Amino acid sequence: MNYYLMALKRYADFSGRSRRKEYWYFVLFNFLIYIVLFAADMAIISNGSAGLGVFSGIYALATLVPSLAVAVRRLHDIGRSGWSILFGLIPLVGAILLLIWYTTDSQAGSNAYGLNPKDFGGDQLIEQIGEARAY
Repeated sequence: MNYYLMALKRYADFSGRSRRKEYWYFVLFNFLIYIVLFAADMAIISNGSAGLGVFSGIYALATLVPSLAVAVRRLHDIGRSGWSILFGLIPLVGAILLLIWYTTDSQAGSNAYGLNPKDFGGDQLIEQIGEARAY
């Protein structure tokens, strides 16, 4: 849960790095919350018509920017440009390529995008940097 909240705190921060744990916890919690909201939407729409759910739709819009930001930071963590996210627009191949990149281990040491968050105290240091930028 801490990694989910850390990703939300850095909701519009497209710089720096995010490790696999932060990215995948964010994806997992988003998925679980979306499923609960989708079920609530279906319970409200009792006539069985398939339509856009209000709660799940609002949540999807609210988490669009944080989802993009954590994905870009995850790509930065493996040494790739954030623009690599556009490979996802290529049907099937792009999704597979992004999945491979999102599961790849962090680039050792620091890279062009910052310190390695897996290093000793890296998560806390990255979080402090994010808080300092907010001021």
